[in-house]
Formats: sequence, structure tokens, C-alpha cells
Amino acid sequence: MTRAVFQAGIDWEVIRQRWPAFRIAFKRFSVAGVAGFGPEDVDRLMRLDSGIVRNYRKILATVHNAVAMLELRKEFGSFASYIRSFDGHGYVPLVKDLKKRFHYLGNTGSFVFLHRVGEPVPEWEARRI
Repeated sequence: MTRAVFQAGIDWEVIRQRWPAFRIAFKRFSVAGVAGFGPEDVDRLMRLDSGIVRNYRKILATVHNAVAMLELRKEFGSFASYIRSFDGHGYVPLVKDLKKRFHYLGNTGSFVFLHRVGEPVPEWEARRI
């Protein structure tokens, strides 16, 4: 999800090239680890980590999204169970809920994220909500 967030409005090749630094900066994407980031961690990433794209709003969104993911786990047992709760309801309600729960995740980011985690998505041309 973080990759989809950071790719929004940025050349995807830039993110791909810097992705190893993102893995390190965001604790190998440990959800609990990133959810525990405080203001000092965000400040450290903004000031010291030139390996990542230093976008304050996207860094905050990544922290928020980790917290939201932990909340989903509490509510549904797992992220997969959350996704399965939309079975039979279609793509559009799922994307609307993702956009409500997660920051900086729009239509395209939701599409990319769901595709990357192996969920069925409509053809690219039909993804508009």
C-alpha cells in the first residue's frame, strides 16, 4: 500500500529505484513498527533519509495506514478477511471503503494496490469510480 501511496503523482520509476531505501526507512514494512512511528520518526525521515521521497503528507499517510491496518486486523481478524467481507459486493464498494479508511489512497492507488496483492480488479479502462 505504501508503494501505491508514494507513486501517486510521482514517476513510478523514481519510486522503484528508491524502494530498497523505503524498506529500510519503514522497518521493512512491519505494520506494528510503522504504526508506532511518532513525530520524531517522521522528522527523522524528513530530515535525514535522502534515500526516500521526503513527502511529509505521504509519510504521515504511511503511518496512519499502518494504524488503520492494525484496526482492520482487530475488527476482521486479518486484512484478507476484510477483503473477503466485500465478496459479492463488487469492486466499487471495496475501493470506496479503502479510500475512507486509508489516507492518500485514491482510485488509481487502490487499483494498483489490489492488483499487487492478487485481488481481482476490473480492466484498467473500467476502473473509474
